[in-house]
Amino acid sequence: MEDAYERSNGIEIFGGSSAKESADKYEAWRNMTNPEKGAFVFYECSGLVQGELKDWGHVGLCIGENQVIHAWDKIRVDNYLEIENLSPAPSWTKPKYIGWAPLDRILEGFRVKDWLYDKNQR
Repeated sequence: MEDAYERSNGIEIFGGSSAKESADKYEAWRNMTNPEKGAFVFYECSGLVQGELKDWGHVGLCIGENQVIHAWDKIRVDNYLEIENLSPAPSWTKPKYIGWAPLDRILEGFRVKDWLYDKNQR
């Protein structure tokens, strides 16, 4: 989600290396009510990636009216609480809602970045 937001807006934001790390950094746990439009919505979700088992998390973008666009087996739109009912991939846990972070919090400390110029650095 961060990568898509960065590249589509020509900026670099500074979350964690996983959705769960970003949720912790942005203190998503402070916002457990209905997410506001434009907020990043976070979930705990553990699984195995390249031999490492940990809580990588899951994140989507609230598009309003409690609807979140995210990638879970495909790009989809779901109610932010109903995402918890999605079937996980093999060896993964179901996503568990842990809160949301407003866009202004996500953008703290961002910098402008030319992704076309820097494409080989990422």
